[in-house]
Amino acid sequence: MQDAGLAAAPVLRRAQLPGDLFARQNVRLDQESFFRLWTAIDEEASSIDPGLPAALQIAKVMSSDWFDPELFAALCSPNMDSALGRISKYVRLIAPMVIRVDRSGEYTTVWVDFLDRTAPPPNVFLAFKLVFFIQLARLATRTAVRPVRVSWPLNSRSEENALAAYEAYFGVPIEHDTLATLVFSNEDVDRPFLTENHKMWSFFEPSLRQRLVDLDRTASMSDRVRSTLLETLPAGEVSMQTVSRRLAISARTLQRKLRDEGTSFQRILDSLRESLARHYLRHSELSRSEISFLLGFEDSNSFSRAFHLWTGKTPQAVRLQNSDDDVDH
Repeated sequence: MQDAGLAAAPVLRRAQLPGDLFARQNVRLDQESFFRLWTAIDEEASSIDPGLPAALQIAKVMSSDWFDPELFAALCSPNMDSALGRISKYVRLIAPMVIRVDRSGEYTTVWVDFLDRTAPPPNVFLAFKLVFFIQLARLATRTAVRPVRVSWPLNSRSEENALAAYEAYFGVPIEHDTLATLVFSNEDVDRPFLTENHKMWSFFEPSLRQRLVDLDRTASMSDRVRSTLLETLPAGEVSMQTVSRRLAISARTLQRKLRDEGTSFQRILDSLRESLARHYLRHSELSRSEISFLLGFEDSNSFSRAFHLWTGKTPQAVRLQNSDDDVDH
């Protein structure tokens, strides 16, 4: 932020966060505060240079000299394929989010998502993460890497006004999608990083692994179950046995720990499915069958029955109500 000319004090005031936040050690923000911070960064950047989005203002000054944990871990990698693997593994140390990477055929696709989808993330953050990946590839390979495809939710007029700047940076049109998505050619993800440093990575990786272990240890069992379900739902793996196996505890121990926290596996599963269903219905054009698949239901009728049980409404009624609210607004 400082390199981009963004003063911390006004950003933190806009975000309603403590003025000494960046001077504190081991700070972790909840998702709501994290989103407010990025919204404030966007607003402050707009007041300085209305013609250049915040993500690009920061990208302009991003360099290999930054000792940023995410950037450092990535730059030490042998190539972008390895860097994406490291980032996806350790991203939970930075934010309550998920980086999914899929390599198939000639392309590698990267998705940016959050563990809790009940509130949509600010577009400025989604844009910044995709800009970060491209800037990383360009810095590390000293090559003008250009993605095959770039997309994120285009749901605000101000974001559309910034598209020309983003498209000039990426070199391709920005498309609308429910998730922030970046597609690389495999030729680019295999391109060697000139910044590779295996010895430095070997020195720092054990500390990162320990921090992941500590993060899991301090999380409540409810949070751990919820995070695991978010990963397994799209595959239809929603049983307590599957979750307990992933958490490396017995189903009986899992039940007991959840009972001690005043909840149950089924209650967490139902609550998560309901919040995700509401999000998909309000913020996407996914069909009922697609939503039922993402939530791990056997078919769309099972999803509709469960949704009516949770809310007293049909999925279609909630989607139509949201459409009416948008028209009124």
